[in-house]
Amino acid sequence: MNILEAKELVIRAGKELLAEGIIVRTWGNISCRVSDTQFVITPSGRAYENLTPDEIVLVNIEDCSYEGDIKPSSEKGIHAAAYKLRPDVNFVIHTHQKEASVIGALGFDINSVSKKSAEVVGNDVPLASYGLPGTGKLREGVIAAIKRTDSKAVLMAHHGALCMGVDYDEASRVASELEVICEDCLRKKYNEVTGKVAENLSSIADYIGEKYADAKIAKAVRYDVCNSERDGSVFNITSVNGEGKITRIDIKTGELVAGNDYPNSAELHRMIYKKRKDVNYIIHNTSPEVMAVSAKGKTMKPLLDDFAQLCGATVRHAFFNPNSTLKSAKKVVKALKGRNTVVLDNNGALCVAGSEYDATAVEHVMEKGCKTQVGADLFGTAKPINPIETRLMRFIYLKKYSKQASK
Repeated sequence: MNILEAKELVIRAGKELLAEGIIVRTWGNISCRVSDTQFVITPSGRAYENLTPDEIVLVNIEDCSYEGDIKPSSEKGIHAAAYKLRPDVNFVIHTHQKEASVIGALGFDINSVSKKSAEVVGNDVPLASYGLPGTGKLREGVIAAIKRTDSKAVLMAHHGALCMGVDYDEASRVASELEVICEDCLRKKYNEVTGKVAENLSSIADYIGEKYADAKIAKAVRYDVCNSERDGSVFNITSVNGEGKITRIDIKTGELVAGNDYPNSAELHRMIYKKRKDVNYIIHNTSPEVMAVSAKGKTMKPLLDDFAQLCGATVRHAFFNPNSTLKSAKKVVKALKGRNTVVLDNNGALCVAGSEYDATAVEHVMEKGCKTQVGADLFGTAKPINPIETRLMRFIYLKKYSKQASK
């Protein structure tokens, strides 16, 4: 395959994997072997939807060197390692896909794979030891995992997965089947613990939510689940479960500007906008996994890299009482300080950011982080990432993001 064909294939793969949900936003990376000595790979931090061949970077397998001003993905080293160690591999996908991320944080290899899945991926899926993103330690962990198996997939501790194939079609099938393998792993453990068959993964979240719920927090009043957006001196708030009616409220005074409804969670949104000038969008997530975590009443410690980066080095919980709005709203704002999400006792979580696009990304990672916490509670084997490393990742992410945003 010539260089241009390889670049065009990587671009097509990015768009298709994005549509399938295997890759989200700019996370993960994709590469294609060009020869025994070179491969092309996606650039660092650029959206898959708009990539052009000029942005796909040609990298040397031996030393990861490249030419030009566009930086290749920071994980180019693990792609180079795959091509060095597996001469039959011509396409590599590194993902942060949900179920693989959950199992990858639990600290063990997958040694039991169904016959159907084994035909696609292999008889097992090894776990690579943890290393910070883009580091030699991460690369060495992946190398060691590839060497001790013939599997076409590798779980990356607290990070994601590496999926390999003779071509794009095979690598894509491996990524999809890996989700099936990891989901089966969760279902088997649930059956072992409860004696029941999980109808879906939400059943596992419901079980964990009930088992680990704090009795006092479980009695917390449920209130209106709403999303909102800042619009100058007012904010627009909409009930998630309502008819899509928009209420406009003055941020400074709390007075109703337009609309007839005044959700009982509106004061919470107003206080966040009042105190956090960087927040322009708020999403209230009540998925089964997030609800399960919100019933525990405990500070969340990151089990995943992207959770530390987007949500916070820790995520605190807070109680909001719609009958004592101002006082409890201030407590939620305090818990949210320096973070992009806060767990609401028995009421899910708020995800905040400067735009709807970024708030949606925070919500995605928060939901995945809670799903991973549910898996950790189910298996009892996971340990959070080192606190120093989580703070470092958060700092670097915010510093890098602020630089990009200022351009």
